[in-house]
Amino acid sequence: MRWLWLAAVLALCLPGRALAANAQEGCAPRVLSVQAARAVDDARPAQGWEDVTLPDVWTQRWPGHGGAVWYRIDWERGCAGAAPSGDPVGLGIDGMSMAGEVYAGGDLLWRDASLAEPLSRSWNTPRWWLLPEAGGHEGVNTVWVRVVGVAALSPGLGHVRIGPAAQVGQAQAARQWRQRTVYVFSAGLSAAVGCLFGVVWCLRRAERAFGWYALMSLAWTVYLFTLLATSPWPFGGTLALSRLNIVAFVLYVLCFCLFTWRFGGQHLPRLERVLRWLALLAAAAVLLAPQAAAAPVFLAAWLGFVAVFFANCLQFQWHAWRPRPGGRDVQHMLLALCWLVFVVVGVHDLLLVMQHWRAEQSWSSVAGPVTTVVMALLLGGRLAGSMRRIERFNHELEESVAHARAELAQALAREHAQALDNAKLQERMQIAHDLHDGLGGSLVRGMALLEQAREPLPNARVLSLLKVLRDDLRQVIDHGSSAGAAAPATPVQWAAPLRHRFTRILDEMGVASEWRIAPRWREGGERPSALQCLGLTRLVEEALSNIIKHSQALQVRVECAQPLPGVFAVRVEDDGVGFDVQAVQCAGLSVGMRSMAARAERMGATFKVESGPGGTVVSVVLLLPEAARAAA
Repeated sequence: MRWLWLAAVLALCLPGRALAANAQEGCAPRVLSVQAARAVDDARPAQGWEDVTLPDVWTQRWPGHGGAVWYRIDWERGCAGAAPSGDPVGLGIDGMSMAGEVYAGGDLLWRDASLAEPLSRSWNTPRWWLLPEAGGHEGVNTVWVRVVGVAALSPGLGHVRIGPAAQVGQAQAARQWRQRTVYVFSAGLSAAVGCLFGVVWCLRRAERAFGWYALMSLAWTVYLFTLLATSPWPFGGTLALSRLNIVAFVLYVLCFCLFTWRFGGQHLPRLERVLRWLALLAAAAVLLAPQAAAAPVFLAAWLGFVAVFFANCLQFQWHAWRPRPGGRDVQHMLLALCWLVFVVVGVHDLLLVMQHWRAEQSWSSVAGPVTTVVMALLLGGRLAGSMRRIERFNHELEESVAHARAELAQALAREHAQALDNAKLQERMQIAHDLHDGLGGSLVRGMALLEQAREPLPNARVLSLLKVLRDDLRQVIDHGSSAGAAAPATPVQWAAPLRHRFTRILDEMGVASEWRIAPRWREGGERPSALQCLGLTRLVEEALSNIIKHSQALQVRVECAQPLPGVFAVRVEDDGVGFDVQAVQCAGLSVGMRSMAARAERMGATFKVESGPGGTVVSVVLLLPEAARAAA
């Protein structure tokens, strides 16, 4: 019984509470009617009022009307006969296209900064206010809204709500988030991503997809700026900023298409050319259209490039998902999914735009930042893949360079060993030539002296010959140290040892010798180095030794002179039997001639042998360092 009694009490109480709540909700402030009338001047019109439904675009009712329109909104505070609640009443307006002012009864509640050109832009700015107590008495109250707009830009009044202040404030906060905050966030994100990938493109010009995506993001940022701007600054009129809005959208769609084709690796030169011309023509038409024709031109350009946007998204679906020999590209399929989301969001928002004043229901405000982040991640993944390929290439290049360096080191080692062998061989040949020209010449002189002697030579003379051989051997051994020795002070000093050695033996052989030696070097001119003097000594020794051995001459002449500055000439001439120079050179049997020619070449001198039945002439012309530099 007790449970039945409690159930009965609850059954009686709960319906009463529900009825009380319904009665309270039914007695909340409510709008009774909304009327509009064209304004002739700033005063409220006394006639011409027509019932309208909010949101309202007055060009649908009064085509071509631009200027001001008054809206009259009648409302009541609660149910007739009900006690006033005392709660504050709020007024919320989703937007006014373009600018306006609000009155509560006869009191000014709010006014835009500029109600004349350039107009303030309140079409996408939700606002709300607390209605004063004087404007909210019992019975019918009136809110007056004067809106100033441009006929080409869908002028009118958005949603209006009157109710408890807490509810109106909450509803307007939601509208503020959907109509402005999300777009501000999307614009900032697009600008940051655009700048980031613009820098990437500047560093990697070959990645043109990054450049087009950067331009696309920046164009979208400009487009959102025109939606969020509350004044047409820096432009002088409201219509100018709207022109920028359409041009930015056209540029966005153009960059969107070019980015899609570059990212997908599609080569469509003719289609790109046509699209660029269409974008140029559309931008020119929007910028140059007169105010009377601005509305249809704007709408045609906007709808035309919306169609291009949808066509590009659908075409890329076919490109990404069609079968191909190498398989589908994962990045292309991910981009195709993003573009498919764009198509769904775009169709939804296009239908909203056609209905006017539905910005709070737009999906792009939420989908825009999400897709921007996804696109940034997708491009970042592509960039990371490119960097990995570059790192892999660098690693392979390092391995190739290391392998090439190892091979080069081996080749250099082989060449170094070969160069050492060649140097050793050259040194051996030079030593052989020195032995032949120096020590060999001394041996020939000693042998000739012994052969020509009429009686055995005394021990002192033999010892003298042996000492000469010893000195010649020391000279060959010390040849390397001659580079640091000083050149003779005069040609006479250079020729003195040669003259001393050969004059005596030539005299004993009955060969007359004549030595014509320049007394000094030319003043201010270069002189031979110590190594060059040694080389010339060897040449003259070999030439005189050949005369002693082969020529059967009766007279020998040795001349040393400087006929020209920087030139030192040595000439050895005899009147012997001579020989066939060409035959000897072709046979390659004369070690002496080869030795003299090689020695002259090392010195940079000109070596010449002329011979015939009347004698032989050996001449050497040496260019001293100054003359050699001038000749070079």
